[in-house]
Amino acid sequence: MIALIVLLLVAWLVLVVVGLTVKGLFWLFVIGAILFVATAIIGWIRRRV
Repeated sequence: MIALIVLLLVAWLVLVVVGLTVKGLFWLFVIGAILFVATAIIGWIRRRV
């Protein structure tokens, strides 16, 4: 389960970087950032339980 969360975090981070570097893909940055934060929160909650 932790491997899946780490894999998702890396995927969202890649989306954020691509969204910042490619002009006109700011929406990709926003979506990647939201998904990164959501995945991190879900992973943190599941680890505590």
